[in-house]
Order: sequence, then C-alpha cells, then structure tokens
Amino acid sequence: MKLSRGRSQVAIPGPSIIPDRVLNAMHQAAPDIYGAELMSMTDGIYRDLRRVARTAGEVIVYLGNGHAAWEAALSNLLAPGDRALFVSTGRFTHGWAEMARGLGIAVDLLEFGFRSDVDAAVLTERLRADAAHGYRAVLLVQTDTASAVSNDIPAVRAALDAAGHPALLMVDCVASLGCERFDMDAWGVDVMVAAGQKGLMVPPGLAFTFHGPKADAARVPCRSPYWDWKPRLDPVVFYKRFCGTPPTHHLFGLRVALDMLLEEEGLEAAWARHRVFAETIWAAVEHWGQDGDLELNIEDRAKRSAAVTAIRTGPGDAKRLRAWCSDAGLTLGVGFVAPDADGDSMFRIGHMGHNSPPMILGALATIEAGLGALGIPHRPGGVVAAAAVIAAAQEADRGPPLSLI
Repeated sequence: MKLSRGRSQVAIPGPSIIPDRVLNAMHQAAPDIYGAELMSMTDGIYRDLRRVARTAGEVIVYLGNGHAAWEAALSNLLAPGDRALFVSTGRFTHGWAEMARGLGIAVDLLEFGFRSDVDAAVLTERLRADAAHGYRAVLLVQTDTASAVSNDIPAVRAALDAAGHPALLMVDCVASLGCERFDMDAWGVDVMVAAGQKGLMVPPGLAFTFHGPKADAARVPCRSPYWDWKPRLDPVVFYKRFCGTPPTHHLFGLRVALDMLLEEEGLEAAWARHRVFAETIWAAVEHWGQDGDLELNIEDRAKRSAAVTAIRTGPGDAKRLRAWCSDAGLTLGVGFVAPDADGDSMFRIGHMGHNSPPMILGALATIEAGLGALGIPHRPGGVVAAAAVIAAAQEADRGPPLSLI
C-alpha cells in the first residue's frame, strides 16, 4: 500500500517550492515583447532586485542558472591569464573555479574543508603573501549547499582590507539570496551572483549578476557577446537588455515573488523566518542524534546556513532514508561526497523560500517515521523538540510571520 496520494513535498536545496501565485502569474498568453507594459514591469523588477541585494549598483538578468551567472561574472572581469583566489568551504566554489580554468583564468584554491567556514586570519595571511597583488579577485560562496555552511562575508571583506589587497570581492549568493542576511554595499562586496530558483521562488531559468563601481571600473573586454555587460547596461533598444527575446513568463513569476518577499512579508522578516525554520530542523536532528549516528555537518550553529541543512548518518543510512521518504511523498536532498563521508551517508533538507510550519514539521515527522521504520538508531521525539522551536517563535511578540502562504 502506498500512502502518498496527496500533494508531494520537495525539500531539496533548490529548485525550491514554487508558490501557486507565482505559477498562476506565469500561466498566461505571450505578451507584446515590445510593449510599454512589459518594459515598465521589467524596470520595476530591476529596482526590486537591487532592494533584495541591498545595493545601488548594477543588476543584469540572464536566461540561465547559477552557472550562467558564474560565467557572466568571470567573462566580464577576468581575462585569460589573470589570477584569482577561490576560497572553498564545500563544493560549489570548486565548480566556479573549474569554470574559470575553462576560460583560461589562473586559479589558486584556498581550501577550508567540508565542515568549516572561512578562517579570516588565514585568508588575510594568504593575501599578504600576494605582495605583488597578482590576484584580481577573491571568490567564494555565502552559503555552500553541499556542506550547509554560511560564510561571514563582512569578515572576508575585513581580511582583504587588513591585507591592503585591491582584489575584487565576488560572492555567490545563489542559495542564500532572500534567505539570509546579505548587504552588498554595506559589506563591501564588489560582485554578487545569484539565480531565481531558490530564495526567489521562481522556476529555474533566471540568473543575476550585481556589481558595484569598483567592478565596473575593472571590466575587461568580454569575449562573448551574450555575456557582455556593456550592451545590457545601456541598451539602445529594450531587447538588448536580454540579448534577444526577454524571459517573459519568468519575469511575470518573478514580479509576484518579489511582491511577496518585499511588500507582503518584508526582507528582514523573511530572513528571520528562515532562521526559525533552520533552528527547527536543527532541534530535531540534535535530538535524534543523542542515540545514534545522526549529526549536523556544521557543528557551530553560528556558522550554519539558514537555507539548507546537511545531515550525516551511519553508513548507507541516508540513501535508505531518502528512498523511504520518497515513497511517502517527501523528496530529500542527496548528499554530496565529502572527504570523510560518502554520498550514501549524508542527506540535505532544503528550507528555503516558500515554506510554512506545517510543511517543515510535516517533513520532519516523515523523516522520523522513516528512521523508525528502517530501524536507524535515533532518539524518538525529535519532532516534539522541533515543534517547541516553532511554538516559541510564534509566541515571541507573536513571532515573525512564518508563512508566505
């Protein structure tokens, strides 16, 4: 007998759950791509994307995913033969570095492992050692969805300043934008890249680059007409903003998503809600782990992401649990291979974007049922511990609004 006959739930770290209102906004006939209405809506979207990033700088929208944003930023700021320092705390900086190598950029890697954030003191010394200022850029992610670590971006900025290094600071916020605090201008970030399918709650297909005046002055001749910032920044006609046909229906969905995030909930409230949901999940895992092998990948809660949680299990238990939960209608995130753990012994819970207490607690209850059904050692009662976090948040001044529904 299979019980999953209702709406299934995806709890992976992106693509995240798409609100029905966003889907409904996209469900319409193709518009006039030369009409004033679409142009006006697009102008408003660009303004509001700056609000989400907390920047007065430039924003560019591409038809693409996070990898597209990676390549666009690299292509406009680093020429073949330029050197860049990639700072890794998981998996995704490695991906960005691999792309840079493919573009002929000389890559140096500063590795902090799979269970730690950036050590700013170590980074400062590495930058001081580059006395000739050969690095044109320092690149890292705010949240690495593989390890579920959250890096302290102001501390990274301070490391560059302490070393007196002029490199551009380039940050990947694909997983964190809209979920975790990010202040691009106040934190001294020169370039930020993101995508729409996580905290911004639209289907995969939109990529964003944001850059400030220092990056604008450091631009190199772009070898690709498609990635080139120049015609998109000052388009003589509307379609040049997108190097062709605009992504009309993604823009319709993004317009609604931005309204939900900025006007109805508020960005600060959204950050607080994500933190509450993260702490809810941590409470369950920490309780389960008192009897068994379950543990959070990042030990220090101050260094954990508010958007995704990575969980370690006994050998092969994560694979079995994911399969059991899938049959029950819950999709959990696969585990990335870590130096000391295989992918069958880690799983991830995405709690970014469009979530509510019933969705979070329902996912945790399903996981706890799976742990029991499979005989995976754990201490029962994790869902009760999680529910207490939700209750406390709701009662504290009636708490931040926890639902976007």
